[in-house]
Amino acid sequence: MGYVFDFNDAIEYEKRLNDPCNRFVAGVEHRMMLNLLKPLKGEHVLDIGCGTGTGLSTFHEQGLHVTGLDPSPYMLDIALKNLGNRAELYRGFAEDLPFEDNAFNYACLINTLEFVEDSRKAIEEASRIAKDKIFLGVLNRYALKGVHRRIKGVFTRTIYNHACFFSIWELKEIIRSLLGDVPITWRTVGQFSAAPGRSADKLEQSWLLKKYPFGAFIGMVVTLVPRFKTRPLTVPYKPKPTTGAVAG
Repeated sequence: MGYVFDFNDAIEYEKRLNDPCNRFVAGVEHRMMLNLLKPLKGEHVLDIGCGTGTGLSTFHEQGLHVTGLDPSPYMLDIALKNLGNRAELYRGFAEDLPFEDNAFNYACLINTLEFVEDSRKAIEEASRIAKDKIFLGVLNRYALKGVHRRIKGVFTRTIYNHACFFSIWELKEIIRSLLGDVPITWRTVGQFSAAPGRSADKLEQSWLLKKYPFGAFIGMVVTLVPRFKTRPLTVPYKPKPTTGAVAG
């Protein structure tokens, strides 16, 4: 089942998102996500592990039909307060999505894989219900900020005590093993611990820095390729009886 945010976690999470610095970081991450996905107005997206709904708000502002799923009823309560009827919200788990195959154009897991029980199953489920692309947004195992979070978790109780961090190479390996040689595009952001501002934003938009593999946040898009399975069929055949002599 993974880690499910409790009431205190949900309140603290929403409080942190209201901090100007964290809002700036979330904005940079979401802008990178949109640039990678390139969604079209009117398409359907599922945010798996939608939390308090910040990702859903970003997609809704782009004119998409948004659906959110989260295992925490407390996070969903805040998402409902923030979004109202602008999104459909469901309680559920990333490893067992209650939707039909190809039900959405896109499926997104934004800071969700870190807290699920089975990351492989979560990616497999996301690729089942999406017909175009999936987006994976994770905390980078090898970023300085990621190392700091893990060290801090040794001495202080934080939600990151329950998190599993990933690298670009680990994500690619999981995706290739599940989906084969599908197209993968990645970027990173969060290169600096700078205060919000034009200078910090300009640095984060640098093309070279986006391809730096040790940024704090990894964004990865997988373009789904239809796969077909074949199996041999037995064709029933009855030989016709011969009536004449057979030449030897």
